[in-house]
Order: sequence, then C-alpha cells, then structure tokens
Amino acid sequence: LNATDGTEVWRVDFVKQFDAALPSFGCVCSPLVDGDFLYILGATGDLVCLDTKKGEVKWSKNVIKDFGGGIPFWGYSESVLIDGDKLVCTPGGKGGMIALNKTTGKTLWQCKDLNDAAGYSSIVVTEVAGVKQYVQQTMANAVGVQAKDGKLLWKTGEIKRATAVIPSPVLGADNLVFFTAGYGAGCECYKLEKDGDGTKATKVYSKNSIVQNHHGGVLLVGDHIYGHSDSSGWVCFDYKKGEDLWKDKGVGKGSVSSANGMLYCYSESNGTLALVKASPEKYEEVSKFKIPQTSTLRPKNGKVWAHPVIANGKLFLRDFELMYVYDIAK
Repeated sequence: LNATDGTEVWRVDFVKQFDAALPSFGCVCSPLVDGDFLYILGATGDLVCLDTKKGEVKWSKNVIKDFGGGIPFWGYSESVLIDGDKLVCTPGGKGGMIALNKTTGKTLWQCKDLNDAAGYSSIVVTEVAGVKQYVQQTMANAVGVQAKDGKLLWKTGEIKRATAVIPSPVLGADNLVFFTAGYGAGCECYKLEKDGDGTKATKVYSKNSIVQNHHGGVLLVGDHIYGHSDSSGWVCFDYKKGEDLWKDKGVGKGSVSSANGMLYCYSESNGTLALVKASPEKYEEVSKFKIPQTSTLRPKNGKVWAHPVIANGKLFLRDFELMYVYDIAK
C-alpha cells in the first residue's frame, strides 16, 4: 500500500500460491523489507522472497519439506532476521535453525544440534567477546547459535515454557539477555560470557514472576524494560536486578512500541492507544484515543493483536482488515 494515501500498489494472494494448508492463518509474521526485497514466513512454513516493486516471487523454500521443521500449533509466526547477506530463521524440530543467502535462498548452514520445537519468538543478534551469535527462545529453552557456521553455543532456561512462547529476547547492557513468556512462565536473565572459543550463559536470575508477557512484547528503553505482564499489568522492570519499579493497569493488556522516549501502548480489548512516558518514576499517560472502528471479522476469542508500527513520522494501527494511519511527526 502507498503509505501516503493507502492506495494499493500490488497484491499477491499468498494463501493460493503458498499457505493453502492453513488458509485461515496465511501470514502471521511481520514482513521484513531489506532493500528491494520483501521476506515472509508463512504459517505452514513457506519462506518467500518477493520484489518490493511488483510483488514478484524471487525465490521460495518450505522450511518443513526442505529442512525438516515442524509447524507450531498456531502456525509459524516468527519474523525472519536479515543479517548481512544471511536470512536466519527457526524451522524447529529436526530443522533447528537455518541461515540462507538472502538473495538466492541457497543454504549457508543448518544447526541440527538444536532440535527443540519452534515457538513464535523471533531471533535477535549480538556479539560477545568477538563471537557473533543469534539468540532465540524455543518452546523449551533459551539458545545461542554461532553466526558464522551455525554451531550451537549454549542452551539453557529454567522458566516453564509451555503452550506458546512468543516474545522475542531482549538484549541489554553488559551482555545481559532477558527472556519472558506467558502462561505462568515468567522471566529470566542470563549474562553471556566468553567460554574458550565460544560463549556460555550464566544465570543472573530465573523463575521471576513479575514479568509474564503473553504476546504483546516487551521493550528495553534506556535502562529499563517496559511491557504488559499477565501477573502485574503494565510494568517498568529493572532487568539487571529482577525488580519492578512500578506496576499499573493502564489501558489494559496489549502490545507496545516505542519512539522518542515514549511508549505506544495498544489495548487488545478495544483498540485504545495510549501515549505513555518511558520513565522509571511512574506510569504516566500523555494522551490516548480509540480507533474509530474495530473489526467485525474477529473470531469469538480474538482481540486487537497487531502491534503498533511507527515509521517516518506516521503511526500505523491495524485490526484485522482495518488500517489506520496517524501523523505523529509533531
């Protein structure tokens, strides 16, 4: 869509071409744009590279057929990572984690030592003592995979990951990495340290119940983590100490994005968007509004689950087939 006026530029029927096995799912991930290419991981494992100008398919793989992956219960939801010339994602099961050439789709490596079931989380990239690695959480563990060759560097985790593991890991200062999940899992933090030619993960704390993020995501802004917790409401969390600085019900459970030191908290219950100061002092709403209309296509147990997106001075809010764009440049 044209971001200025919403007119359609091109359309690709992904379900008919690829994800026919789960037509009600289609694409659950966030699409990723890198230069002239658009990358999508479909719910049933179709990994597709499209041209951004016309939507033409440049290459495609299926992470189940080609790599031995296993579809999560609600379909693949991971948003792939582009790192240099590599596309990285997590087929799960026998598929482990894979790296492909982003231009051709050629396999660069496959981490078969990682055989955990795939969750719904997305990979983040970091470097520890010269060792570049991809950090992810599966349905069972927190893991680190070496970027250059796919070697499994470390695998750990004490929180009870179950049902659905969705939030992406958060990379903090001093090589700290923070993980959280819902369904009573809570959160945990590890310090990544040099271990010979590789890396080890040393526990800072685990089984902490303050942050239990279901699927709205948590963000690191400054020195603190912000997001919604099933156990606490909206929280400001000192991830180094494992302590909360404030808790507030706010606009209710939802997803969060951030820009210019502000939180954009999007309520899943009714589409209310609150602008909140990212401050460790207290939960303070600057303003809020509700989207004009919510979707009539929503399944019985569905909510407003698309995360707010901020780009080029615009705020994009979606609810199923409805898209609202707001000018926030001023």
